[in-house]
Amino acid sequence: MKMLIGDEFVDASNGQVMQVINPATGKVVDTVPAATSDDVERAVGIAVEAQPQWASVPLRERVGLIDAAAQLVYERRFELAKLLSAESGKPYAAEAVPEFLEVSYVLRTAGEVAKHHYGQSMPMGTQPGFDQDIQFTLHEPVGVIACIVPFNFPPAIWSFKVGAALAAGNAVIVKAPTFDPLAVVKLHEILVEVGIPGRVAQCLTGGGPEVGGPLARDPRVSAINFTGSTATGVSIARGAADNLTSCYFELGGNDPLIICDDADLDLAVSEAGDKARNSGQACTAAKRFIVHNSLKDEFVARLVAERLEPLVLGDPSDEKTTMGPLITEAAAKTVEEQVERTVNQGAKIVFGGKRRGAFYDPTVLTDVTAAMDIASDTEVFGPVWPVIGFDTVAEAIAIANNTKYGLGGGVITRDLSTAFRIATELRTGHVAINGSGGFRAAELPFGGGQKASGNSRESMAAVMSEVTQTKSIILRYVLKDKQDAAANAIAGDLGAPAGS
Repeated sequence: MKMLIGDEFVDASNGQVMQVINPATGKVVDTVPAATSDDVERAVGIAVEAQPQWASVPLRERVGLIDAAAQLVYERRFELAKLLSAESGKPYAAEAVPEFLEVSYVLRTAGEVAKHHYGQSMPMGTQPGFDQDIQFTLHEPVGVIACIVPFNFPPAIWSFKVGAALAAGNAVIVKAPTFDPLAVVKLHEILVEVGIPGRVAQCLTGGGPEVGGPLARDPRVSAINFTGSTATGVSIARGAADNLTSCYFELGGNDPLIICDDADLDLAVSEAGDKARNSGQACTAAKRFIVHNSLKDEFVARLVAERLEPLVLGDPSDEKTTMGPLITEAAAKTVEEQVERTVNQGAKIVFGGKRRGAFYDPTVLTDVTAAMDIASDTEVFGPVWPVIGFDTVAEAIAIANNTKYGLGGGVITRDLSTAFRIATELRTGHVAINGSGGFRAAELPFGGGQKASGNSRESMAAVMSEVTQTKSIILRYVLKDKQDAAANAIAGDLGAPAGS
């Protein structure tokens, strides 16, 4: 498969390729170009030249093309899902197909949001010296946006970054995920097929340092939109700092799920089990299960029996499979090492704890304390359920907030007062009441509103603020004649000449 530079799908300038490996089988799915810094420089130059032309296309026509792409994604969701499943290890039926339904929805909705992203008119007569003026704002595209897409939900996250940006009149250069870029490249083929110029929707494949780094450092790039690890986000920000390039980051998390003593345990077990989705590789998935001590034993027993033992690990293409491998064997080894470190600190494995290649069994840890690494700043990107006990709500909140991250969180309780106390005191970007925070509602502002989890609020409600810039326009003295006439009329009513 080739990458998209300008209006052509091409090889890397040096001819080098990277293999895309099926993590479940270890077999090569395909190869993609390993883009070079020269490829990045060429792509940016093309985008800078093409973006004004794209912005001049009427909004309704841009949105019409994006709608057409959304329709093709919907129609081809099954074949696209097979490719995504093979390259990422996502179970085909349970996860890969639904992801493309989300892509279609987000693309369509982004166009609708763009059509209704209104400017403002300022109230008149509030500031002396401007009474004769009309003041208003317009929204303009920012220019060229570098969209760096992660491996865990490539098509879905791609749609949030690309749909709104293109609808607003920007050019995008997408850095596809290193390990599973194929579905993203296919999405760019669809964009070109419906008539969106390739030069405003380019897609580069290759490694992060070779592609993402040069994109971040290029002064012609107007904004960087990155989803991924906190460490990589910091590196990108440093590269962008010299040019004061705007950066929008959705980074790591160590999200808490607080289960209070009055919780509906059926609901708590169900929500906690959602951690198995994408084999636990989700920034906003619950990663610390803070359970009232009176419920802890029953919660663990039911979690294992009802949600984890029934999971079917295996070939992601088999419709019976409900949990696949991690993205690479190296990723699974990292999770294995994190579990071992937690055990060495005093925790116990009561279920799972085994690795086979890129597969890591769903694993439950008990006797986890707030002093352990996993309870604070260690983000485990895999199917691990560390259970931490608490006695008071204040204690649960303190444990939850004892981390450098602040992405999302959840609380399960029947008491509305307790729910709102926890929701307001958690230092996170979003909170689910009577649910896990492990979700992304397309309409709701999403991202790390707190601490090391980033600054983006990418969603249908907020994304336009990240892909447009506000221009203020003032029409000076346009009301002078009208105001002079009004002043003369008032003066006449008072029996005195105007201006006397």
